[in-house]
Amino acid sequence: MNAKLRRQALRRKRKMQQRIDPANASGASPMIKPDAIKYELADKQQAIAAGGIGTLLEMTKQLDLRKEINQAVPLFKLHLPYDEADHVFNISLNLLAGGQCLEHIEDRRCDEAYLNALGADRIPDPTTEGDFCRRFSTQDILRLMTAFNRVRVKVWKQQPYEFFDCAVIEGDGTQVETSAEKKEGIGINYKGQWGYHPLVVTLANTREPLYIINRSGNRPSHENSAFYFDLAAQRCRDAGFRKVVLRGDTDFALTENFDRWDDDGIEFVFGVDAMPNLVQIAENLDESAWKTMRRHRSLKKPSANPRAKRGRFKEKIVVKNEYLNKKLAGERIAEFDYRPGKRDRNYRVIVLHKEVHLKRGQLRLFEKEEPVYFFYITNATKSSKPTRQVVVEANARCNQENNIAQLKQCALKAPLNDLTSNWAYMVIASLAWNLKIWSALMIKPIGTTDQKAEQSATKSKVLHMDFTTFRDRILMIPAQIIRRSRSVIFRLLSYRPSVDTLLLIDSNVRRPLRC
Repeated sequence: MNAKLRRQALRRKRKMQQRIDPANASGASPMIKPDAIKYELADKQQAIAAGGIGTLLEMTKQLDLRKEINQAVPLFKLHLPYDEADHVFNISLNLLAGGQCLEHIEDRRCDEAYLNALGADRIPDPTTEGDFCRRFSTQDILRLMTAFNRVRVKVWKQQPYEFFDCAVIEGDGTQVETSAEKKEGIGINYKGQWGYHPLVVTLANTREPLYIINRSGNRPSHENSAFYFDLAAQRCRDAGFRKVVLRGDTDFALTENFDRWDDDGIEFVFGVDAMPNLVQIAENLDESAWKTMRRHRSLKKPSANPRAKRGRFKEKIVVKNEYLNKKLAGERIAEFDYRPGKRDRNYRVIVLHKEVHLKRGQLRLFEKEEPVYFFYITNATKSSKPTRQVVVEANARCNQENNIAQLKQCALKAPLNDLTSNWAYMVIASLAWNLKIWSALMIKPIGTTDQKAEQSATKSKVLHMDFTTFRDRILMIPAQIIRRSRSVIFRLLSYRPSVDTLLLIDSNVRRPLRC
């Protein structure tokens, strides 16, 4: 940020800290006692709640996102008045500006200040956006995802050398429930839930959704996953990643692809069902093959004044009511070579044995205890990935559930009437999450050692921030909109610590891109 903005931000920050400092409190009570409130309507001044959205608009221009979208999906013969990118931006910016669904676009299009902020005379209404999504074919949706991935590569090129050490690609399915009876393509899963069952393939390093594939609700999680794993792996390799790792749960251990992936130099770590033959092998292993599994523990120094731990009230209720209580007593790991059916080579299988004690009340149920085994299969060598590391990395895949949960806050919804149009909406709406990720990745730490460390911490914080937290903390800062002949001024009307983060992102977004 420039020197003037930095001075203003520091001055506002000092003023804010003095105000909330308990040492400066008057001690008067009650504290919330508003004066007489009156409403007035401004004649000329205009403001929007999502003042941070201007930085994202600037980023779309820097990344040439409009051109990529229009070239990928030429759905219109004439642009009267909207082009394809207008519709895509309208849906995603609605979510970033506080909207939750298509209908909330109506609030945006009737907000004069919002239109001025976007530099638009008008924007499409919700019905028009629904019609736009219904124009998509399967090929159009795939081309749109490819366009997003081309832009994604531009952002990746701004990252340091070590960013390209390894790309971890994860896949998982999730249920998008809907109770509507007139949505084409819905199905019912084994849990009795009606809806769609999209497959989400993400880059775990950055939490970006590389591919979203909508399917009927009764389709298995792994359906077509190998095809999209291959596309994602090729995309990452073309971008410059020196190593690619595939991860997934037991549904994605597609043994027919193992030899092909191994020949192609792609590493994989998948969970495997506890099949009877694998359990038998684990039970027949020599006792010397087993090692104690030690989980990672925090290396932070204990606090000088540690806070007292709260009681486990759930545990007390389970014991009191004599519910069946499973307690983990210990974990052991071992490994052996295993050749899946119809494969030409052996792969490492890591087995995790959990010793689980069953209790009911204060009594331990010895006769009901059974060994619990978890299996993982990988083509990584022992020298590159020790036994314990395979288990730790396989368990790290659980963060994919968090990524899907964030996408459900914005993209994984089904507001339209058929499978393909809802698929198009999911992909378009995922741009909102992508813009959030890209805004973090665009931060390039510079300055002194302390400044670089602070900016790197901010980058990591924004990258791992929830979607709603990012929207409410970074974007929802009220700003006055001032239109000039060749520019639009976003004058922030309030200060809070997140303003510093917004200004840091904005200053980095405006830097020339590294080719």
